Amino acid sequence: MDKLENKVAIITGGAGGIGRATAQLFLTRGAKVMLVGRTEETLKKVIYDFNSPNAAYCVADVSKSEDTQNYVRKTLLKFGKIDLFFNNAGIEGVSKPIAAYPEDIFDQVIAINLKGVWLGCQYVIPKMSDGGSVIITSSVAGLKGFKGLGAYVASKHAIIGIMRTAALENADRNIRVNTIHPGPVNTRMMRDIEKDISPDNPKEAQKSFEDEIPFGRYAEANEIAELVLFLASNESKYMTGTMQVIDGGMNA
Repeated sequence: MDKLENKVAIITGGAGGIGRATAQLFLTRGAKVMLVGRTEETLKKVIYDFNSPNAAYCVADVSKSEDTQNYVRKTLLKFGKIDLFFNNAGIEGVSKPIAAYPEDIFDQVIAINLKGVWLGCQYVIPKMSDGGSVIITSSVAGLKGFKGLGAYVASKHAIIGIMRTAALENADRNIRVNTIHPGPVNTRMMRDIEKDISPDNPKEAQKSFEDEIPFGRYAEANEIAELVLFLASNESKYMTGTMQVIDGGMNA
């Protein structure tokens, strides 16, 4: 039997690199998947590419309470239950020192990366099946600082507090809550960060990041998806309140 046979999953940030790779893996392992994202055109393309009756989408801004409640409602209407929640949506903001960081962008990063995680836990977990699993995407930036990424770093540190609290509050229902902490991943987000740091030579910024990784390369999105699959499956049934680092040794 496949690891996620007859399980229903919500994945926020579902059209992005990690979200899409995870959705594809979940589908191959027997799950039904609701993809959540901000852009309908992109979500439609992903669903078309999947070509699966077990995949659906919902357009939502995860920082808004009403949108969050709507994607929960649509999942229950479409699939009848919720077993798994990959609380994954996030943005990087801009690369500027704290003293020069634009307040409006700081607010946007905190709204999506932190409030979006909070709202997801607030509205999804009460509707989840007992014994379910919540996986929240933090980052290696949730464990250490990075110059120029103060808003992103702050949001990813704070997610750990939400995870630990949710793990304690839902242990009586056997719902597991854990964070994952990827290092740089070969996705659109890192391309944007590289361009922001070094507009004239983004490859130089990439090399600088890679030099900090003992494995000497970025992760691929499917490698992160494999960790999410483990945390979603019964193979991790005694794990909750933990931080799972997947960074090629960057934080060693």
